[in-house]
Amino acid sequence: MKIHFIGIGGIGVSALAQYYLSIGAEVSGSDLVSSEITNLLKKKGAKIIIEKHNAKNISNDTDLVIYSPAVEKNNPELLQVKKFQVLGFKLQSLSYPEALGELTKEYFTIAVSGTHGKSTTTSMLSLVLIKAGIDPTVIVGTKLKEFGNSNFRKGNSKYLVIEADEWSASFLSYWPQIIILTNIEREHLDYYKDLNHILKTFKEYIGHLPKYGLIVANKDNENITKLLKNSSFKIENYSLKQPEAKTLKKILKVPGVHNISNAMAALTVARSLNIPDKVSFKTLSEYMGAWRRFDISRKIINDKRITIVNDYGHHPTEIKATLISAREKYPKEKIWCVFQPHQYQRTFNLFKDFVKVFKNASIDRIIITDIYSVAGREKSAIKKKVNSQKLIKAVNKPSVIYLAKKDIKNYLKKNIKEIEVLFIMGAGDIYDLNKEL
Repeated sequence: MKIHFIGIGGIGVSALAQYYLSIGAEVSGSDLVSSEITNLLKKKGAKIIIEKHNAKNISNDTDLVIYSPAVEKNNPELLQVKKFQVLGFKLQSLSYPEALGELTKEYFTIAVSGTHGKSTTTSMLSLVLIKAGIDPTVIVGTKLKEFGNSNFRKGNSKYLVIEADEWSASFLSYWPQIIILTNIEREHLDYYKDLNHILKTFKEYIGHLPKYGLIVANKDNENITKLLKNSSFKIENYSLKQPEAKTLKKILKVPGVHNISNAMAALTVARSLNIPDKVSFKTLSEYMGAWRRFDISRKIINDKRITIVNDYGHHPTEIKATLISAREKYPKEKIWCVFQPHQYQRTFNLFKDFVKVFKNASIDRIIITDIYSVAGREKSAIKKKVNSQKLIKAVNKPSVIYLAKKDIKNYLKKNIKEIEVLFIMGAGDIYDLNKEL
């Protein structure tokens, strides 16, 4: 089988590409820039094309083309696929959610869903299942050291664990047997109209469960409680008020109340699969975290050793949780944070929430750089209404400043004596700063 991926460097798409490589398919893929992920795919045998998308990358003997949801309709490779289809070539095309959805029908699928905590919960649960001998196939939105710094693991059992994203209602393509709901709040307002629209879509999603399906739900989240009122499905609730949460707080290496909640979700699913608690607790106690999720490293900069923490947090709730965890873990250290807002629409819609988080943060210095613009998801009218300077002005706190991305490295080096712990936060390309340092 010959498969081509448009936007193969994406965190979800690349995992699916690895799945097809693992079953012997001939895989090729294109993307605009190379990355650690595209390099990994190349090592695994995929043909990687790094250039502006081009129609010539699609050959008429291709069996299937899978494209990222971020790919625009006028993408030349996607247009070439349609030309071949009109000419009668048997070339199938699916979006990433559609292709993953087909896979969920072939497995006993456990889908991890919610506004926050999906990657961590997926990672925790997957490792528990592996330790219990269940041997799942895993597709996750981050990289795990336990998977050889990959976002994919091929198992040999009937179980598939996936991270089910709600953006653009992607999860409506999935057909799981177990759904985890970590939390629900206002997010992805470039697609959803409001919270009611989000809840309505989640309701449609959980309707994909079979009659014997199970929902593992965070009882601490009011929106989930509202969503599941009068639900006919079997529900296993978890909460930070349960005694197990106190045990997890003592044994977890990853900091933060949010991670205790994530671990509770994994534990609850494990129990539904009759996995002994001793296996779950031991595995969770050994969990060291994932790529760009409170990802700790240490570096020497200008003869000074500092701790650097990379974190993917880009929603106000995630940022708040991470910065609270930062002060808990490093109570006396001088903590600086570099934050790159992700998407103009999110920054505009959640502006007051961002202001509140940064105004109340107990961090020594916060540097906010320009907003990362997401291709295909921005509106020019919104871009004129919001920027990082306006955000900083609204925060109105001397310790919160603006810097252009190109100036951050030198500023940090110049002030390195004032830094003991440096957080690099955001879902865009601010991660590059870690390499530059």
